[in-house]
Amino acid sequence: MPKEFDWHHEAEKQWDDRAEFWSARSMEMWDSGSRKDIVPFIQRQLEQDSKILDVGCGDGYGSYKLHKLGYHVTGVDISGEMIRRASEKTEQAAISFRQGDITRLPIDDKSQDAIMAINVLEWTETPVKALNELGRVLKKDGLFVAGILGPTAGPRMNSYPRLHGENAICNTVMPWEFQQLAQENDLMYEDGFGIYKKGVHERHYKGLALDLQQALTFMWVFMMRKV
Repeated sequence: MPKEFDWHHEAEKQWDDRAEFWSARSMEMWDSGSRKDIVPFIQRQLEQDSKILDVGCGDGYGSYKLHKLGYHVTGVDISGEMIRRASEKTEQAAISFRQGDITRLPIDDKSQDAIMAINVLEWTETPVKALNELGRVLKKDGLFVAGILGPTAGPRMNSYPRLHGENAICNTVMPWEFQQLAQENDLMYEDGFGIYKKGVHERHYKGLALDLQQALTFMWVFMMRKV
């Protein structure tokens, strides 16, 4: 009899294995790469001294950038190796890092003014369970900033084994699907922007409907508010 697939165990193991590769690239991504506009996007909307939860924090560099702007940051990741690296990298900073699953967060109810989750919902077994858990810890009127991989993103190939009936820790949720799911769970869309691959220019998507703009993206970054 085949062994039952344990998503949590497999996700933890795979992200532990990827920690070194991820850590080597994260600073460039947040400082000048695909994630460079996300922290400024949050800063324009979220007051200093706010409490923000960085879910799927990886090696903690994004958490550190938020901390430097005056936010009270807690980072959570399913990978123990990621959390170890995050704690080492930010040893002198007042950031709390905890290992935890997005569907069972070690965070109190309605304790967070904001949540940042970049490329996280695509790696959950059941996105609606993750959204419900995020809603539990987010205050009313709190902000939820989510980055969802678009159709052109290379990491989406991690879900390819599903076409062969094999298990994978990457699901196929698309930006427009996430937006509908979020709205069904009391998270209203306020703002957002697309991150595109080289070769895609504003003239290619300007004037298109929102879902068509999202269809060209490497990633769409959402600003949602809990209502």
